[in-house]
Amino acid sequence: MTKAIITVLGSDRMGIIAKVSAYLAENNINILDISQTIMDNVFTMITMVDISASTSSFDVIHNDLQKLGQELGVKIQIQNTEIFNSMHKI
Repeated sequence: MTKAIITVLGSDRMGIIAKVSAYLAENNINILDISQTIMDNVFTMITMVDISASTSSFDVIHNDLQKLGQELGVKIQIQNTEIFNSMHKI
């Protein structure tokens, strides 16, 4: 299993979760865990996903998610969990 963390941040609007989830499903990326909230009209979402079944490379997924974020008016980032965990260890 190859896990990654996807973060989404920006002004709230209808359809963010639906479009991100649809992209993930179309690319065989399984959502393992998801947390989202809206604070004073700021949408935040953190998702742990399994990208091992995807036929797209990590770079393609990264670029696609950035383009999707631009379309939705939010910032979308993806990081491999190994890198994410290394960056956040003391």
